[in-house]
Order: sequence, then C-alpha cells, then structure tokens
Amino acid sequence: MSLAIFIANRLSLRSPSGKMQSGIVIAVSGIALSVVVMLISIAVMMGFKEEIRQKIMGFDAQLSISVYSPDDSKVPLVDINDVRPVLEMLPEKATTVLAIRQPVILKTPADFTGAIVKGISRDYDWEFIRQNLIEGEIPDFKADSTLYHVIISRNLARDLSVGLGEKIDAFFLGGDSYRTRRLKVAAIYDTHFSEYDDNYIFSTLPMLSALAGVGENLGTQIEIHGLGSDKEIAECAEQLSAGLLEKLYTGRTPTFYTVTDVHTSAALYFNWLALLDTNVIVILTLMSLLTCLTLVSSLYILILRRVNMIGILKALGAPDSLIRRSFVYLTMRILVAGLVIGNLIGVCVILVQDATGVIPLNPEAYYLDHVPMLLSVLALIVLNLSVIVVAALVLILPSAIITTIPPSKVIKYD
Repeated sequence: MSLAIFIANRLSLRSPSGKMQSGIVIAVSGIALSVVVMLISIAVMMGFKEEIRQKIMGFDAQLSISVYSPDDSKVPLVDINDVRPVLEMLPEKATTVLAIRQPVILKTPADFTGAIVKGISRDYDWEFIRQNLIEGEIPDFKADSTLYHVIISRNLARDLSVGLGEKIDAFFLGGDSYRTRRLKVAAIYDTHFSEYDDNYIFSTLPMLSALAGVGENLGTQIEIHGLGSDKEIAECAEQLSAGLLEKLYTGRTPTFYTVTDVHTSAALYFNWLALLDTNVIVILTLMSLLTCLTLVSSLYILILRRVNMIGILKALGAPDSLIRRSFVYLTMRILVAGLVIGNLIGVCVILVQDATGVIPLNPEAYYLDHVPMLLSVLALIVLNLSVIVVAALVLILPSAIITTIPPSKVIKYD
C-alpha cells in the first residue's frame, strides 16, 4: 500500500515544461464545478426549507390544542386552566399561549376586505413578527391604551389603502350578529408569505375576549411553540393526545380535546418542501456521474501517457494490483484538487449570499425575496467523504485496463 502511494506521489501531473497538462486542468475544473453545484444545491435546499418552516410556524403553532366540535359553524372555546395539568408534561423550553382567531370584515371609506384577527395572550413572544416589520413597532399590548391596536400585513394595508397610525372599521362576525370596533394600525409586517399575509392581522387576546364576553382564560386554541426537531414535535403531540384522552376517560374533564401538529395543519406546504429533496437528489446524482466520468477519463489519459512506464514496472516484477493502486491514487490527487477548489468557491458563494442576499427571488412565487442558503459543517463533511468514497470505488474497474498491457510491446511505446 505504501509503495503504491510512493509511486503515485513520484508521478507528476505536469508536462515537461512545468505547466499543468490541459487534460488535467479540464478534469480539475469539471470536478470543482460539480462540487460547487452540489454544495449550492444542498445549501439552497436546507436554507429554503428552514426559512419556509420558520414562516409557517410563525403563523401556525407547532402544536395546537382545540375542542373537538362536529359543528364546523361554531368554534368551541378551550379553557387553559382545564388543560394546564397536561401541559406540564411538555419540555421546559416549550412555551404555551392562548389565542383566539376571529373572522372580521375590515372597511375603510374606499375599500373593504375580509381577514382573520388573531388575538394572542399578553405574554406572547412577538419576535417572529418583529423580524418581519417594515413600518412601526410592536405596541406594548400590556397597556390598556393599546387594546384596539393591531398589526396588519403590507398586502392588507395596500388593499385597504391605509398607512401607519390610520384607523380601520372592523366588523367582527359571530353567530347571526356582528360587533363594530375601530382599530388603529400600529405596525405593518411583510413575510412575503402571501397565503398568510393576505389573511392575518394580529392583536391581543383581551380585545377579542371582551368582544366575546368571555374571560381571558378562554380561547379558540392553545398554541405550543419552542419545540426543536420534527421528531420532538411528533413525540409531544402523541404525549399530549394521550394525556388529554386519559383526562377525558377518567372523568376529570367532559371536554374532548384534539391536538393538531403543524405538519397536518400546513400539510400542503410541507409536502411542497418535501419535493425539494427529490430535486436535490437528482442534481447530486447527475453531478456525481459527471465527476465519475471525468475521473475515469483522467485515469485513461494518465495510463496512456505512461504506458512505457507501466511496461517497465511489469518487467521489473511489479504486480498489476500495485500498478493499478498507484494510478488510482494518482487520479485521486486530481479529485482532491477539484474538491479543494470546489469547496472554496462553493463555501464563499454560500457565505456571501447568506450575508447579503444578493441573488433575488420573486416573493410571489417562492415566498422569499432572496435565495436562502444554509450549509452545516456536517453536511459539508458528508458530501466530501461521499464523493471520495464513490470515486475510489468507481475507479477500481477502469483501472483493470492495466492488466491488459503486455510489457514486451509497450516498453518502447511512444
């Protein structure tokens, strides 16, 4: 093994004039390009999935608890005090908030539109909305003076022709009647997620509780945030469902509660994100094939350039396996050179795009205004190791051509 490496290291990839052979330059460039494409593909997939996932979970809770009702026209209220003992089984990092979602018709002197007011308890973490604000600031919803302040999206502000600080007449629907309130636009957000931006405005739970004439311990659902991986979300959903069913069966509550996972409530978007995996697999497969073909071509070129040396080694008693390993190691040097260059270029492109967002996207089609890129160190290491292993395995069979070279005929080959 060490002798094969010694021979490979003694062989030069340069021409007698000292310049890199043109075929080798093309091979290194092709491998580097393949690596760049693979790195960027993985980074875009990871970044896109993470960005969209965060947006979905900013609007839809990771888990939500509501009361089951066979009558879709009436939404029963959840009593958080009744559910609180079961919520204690959640991890410490998990946060729970009570929310009410109320249909509303928004009207200005010139326009009107329908939306959903999401009233959230006073202790809600507004970080997601704060990150997407384009005008105004999150009001201090703990103060009574901000009871009728709302945060609306740029899309709704445009449709209603209203700006920051202006008033909107709101008609809250409930049963066969409605109640009117005048709301003040305290801030405007834009997540580029039109399916949500077109429909949601944010307020506090006390306003909607007062409209419904119920206490602040009641809401249409209890939202759970702060969980980590999808696996943890699924495990917590199963635990909560079991705990709530046990509470029902033992007679400690007469209410049938349901637990909804965000992957169910937003299944359309998560199924769409799953398609990205297929696209990336196709790209990785094509780029891997290109890399392997480039290496095989390089191996044949190296063998043809050193046919007489192969004959001399055979005449000196070197076994075919030793010569084959030497040329495989030599070809792997080309691969490593391409990997180094490709990694440097790819990582630089990813870091620049992540910092500046210089490559734009159409937010109406992709829900983002720039191409997101995210690449973990683990993904980088796994990709490079996978390319090296696959390339080494692919080169074993083509290197068998060395066994067909007769030393008596090729020692004087020119």
